[in-house]
Amino acid sequence: MSFAKNKFVVVKQVISPELTDFIYKYFLMKRTAAYTLHENNYFADKKYYLITGTWGDSQVPDAYAHYSDIVMETLLLKVHPIMEKITKLKLYPSYSYARIYNKGNVLKRHKDRFSCEISTTLNLGGDNWPIYLEPSGKQNMKGIKIDLKPGDMLIYRGCDLEHWRDEFKGEHCSQVFLHYNNKKTKNSKKNLFDGRPHLGLPKYYDKRN
Repeated sequence: MSFAKNKFVVVKQVISPELTDFIYKYFLMKRTAAYTLHENNYFADKKYYLITGTWGDSQVPDAYAHYSDIVMETLLLKVHPIMEKITKLKLYPSYSYARIYNKGNVLKRHKDRFSCEISTTLNLGGDNWPIYLEPSGKQNMKGIKIDLKPGDMLIYRGCDLEHWRDEFKGEHCSQVFLHYNNKKTKNSKKNLFDGRPHLGLPKYYDKRN
């Protein structure tokens, strides 16, 4: 399957089962630690979520989510050469975003912002939860169903293709989203690291704000 022709492609076992399982268990532990810190009001500063992650995600409000977790940002760089090889594009890394979904969660149909021009969703573990996308780029079409096993990733043009997930029937599922910009796209260089001085920083450090 050609990414250039279809605007998406599935890559099997982009990272090893051992690394996938390590990151999955790490993120589950981070969620547990974050919950304890939140419940005990450990942080006086309301910006604590920039470090610990949050349950305040606007897309999926009760899912634990983290923008620019250090491990996920490292994975963003690890996958970078693979992304360039498969897409045949030179890419700037933008940012990472990870979630742990819960039973009953829904990811509504949407297209992504500019920083997610060339994106991947990588399955870290948990119960299976298919993602749907519409390769034609047209709105409100039926779309196609894609199942990803842990370690598999879907590369897609996030700004062009609608994508979504129906109601989650499992207990939990963890995904990390790794985002890049095509170096040939206008303003892509200005968007390096999603506007931050370097990777690993919260969105709070976006120098464009």
